[in-house]
Amino acid sequence: MTKNLDLFKQSQEYIPGGVNSPVRAFGSVGGTPIFFKKGKGSKLWDEEGKEYIDYINSWGPMILGHAHPEVIHAVQEVSQESLSFGAPTARELEMAREIVKIIPSIEQVRLVSSGTEATMSAIRLARGFTGRDKIVKFEGCYHGHADSLLVKAGSGALTFGQPSSAGVPVDTAKHTLTLSYNNTKELEELFLSQGNEIACVILEPVVGNMNLIVPSEEFLTTLRSITEKYGALLIFDEVMTGFRVSLGGAQELFGIIPDLTTLGKVIGGGLPVGAFGGRKDIMQKLAPLGPVYQAGTLSGNPVAVAAGLKTLELIQAEHFFEKLTAQTKKLTDGLTQAALDSGIDFCARNVGGMFGLYFSKAPPNSFSDVMSSDREMFNKFFHHMLGLGIYFGPSAFEAGFVSAAHSDSDIEFTIDCAKKAFKNI
Repeated sequence: MTKNLDLFKQSQEYIPGGVNSPVRAFGSVGGTPIFFKKGKGSKLWDEEGKEYIDYINSWGPMILGHAHPEVIHAVQEVSQESLSFGAPTARELEMAREIVKIIPSIEQVRLVSSGTEATMSAIRLARGFTGRDKIVKFEGCYHGHADSLLVKAGSGALTFGQPSSAGVPVDTAKHTLTLSYNNTKELEELFLSQGNEIACVILEPVVGNMNLIVPSEEFLTTLRSITEKYGALLIFDEVMTGFRVSLGGAQELFGIIPDLTTLGKVIGGGLPVGAFGGRKDIMQKLAPLGPVYQAGTLSGNPVAVAAGLKTLELIQAEHFFEKLTAQTKKLTDGLTQAALDSGIDFCARNVGGMFGLYFSKAPPNSFSDVMSSDREMFNKFFHHMLGLGIYFGPSAFEAGFVSAAHSDSDIEFTIDCAKKAFKNI
């Protein structure tokens, strides 16, 4: 029995499913989850000592690579002062200033401890600001596990949503309307019939949770104009895309300014931090100034904020995102060419440091497109690559991430491994 398998079997005795987050269970791809022991730069080592090139990067935050010495030093320094105060700190102010400076739409910001907390709070704030109950989300977008966001589409495009998880009351789900991503016509029809009842629309401006999906220009511009017309707020969930697809996030990249933005991942530098922010008149509806309650003992935790501040400082280096984007494109172009040479229906694309891999002839534009790709081929590819020391996300529905630590030799080795994998699947 391998050490990974032994640890997984033991974990199942004490942890539901043996994991503390479902995708880690390898349920989509099959096989035994990898238990990791350490990381450095672009590499990970598991409990058996095997080395991997990491393209998950803790689902995004390790944009500088694992155990970056300056981030580690910042954490060590701050942790000697205390791990938590549950009271204001100067570093929280510094973090807020940095976020307001970098993200185009944010005039004020509040720190929380996770992306789920950020999206949940932003939606409550949108409802409190507008005095409306209904919210709109898009099929395949994931915004954390708050009740109102665990909703799938109903029997028709414009029907009320149905819970996609046990434990979510139907009365909660009925206020969530789910549409198809990139479908402008559905969006316009919904607002024509119910626009005056909608508090907000929330979306991933580049989707990372049904693989990588890029929005059309028409879709984004319609979203912005139609929400303004009907007085609904537009929320960009930039937990993944913030500081990942460009310094100012997807909103800077596409030139669309939302009313509220949720952030996470990178601003924690690998530790748990989230944030939500936006227009000052909206944010001042939050307690203690306004009637919308939101609180958190560990919000703005000093150690996590220190890691995030150092990360934000380092990614503002000259040409950082140009280099990250170019390196990611080198990976996607190389994988696409390797598949083409092997006669495999496969394509890949990137936005900044995020990328998607698809076993289909063309990149998907919606959830239904993703569902029509060859997921069995992905599973075979995943395991071949894992055996060769390449760690991609263990699901055909997840985007991947390149860090600043990924070298030319890392990319070249990955492409060489892919050539072998494509010939054996």
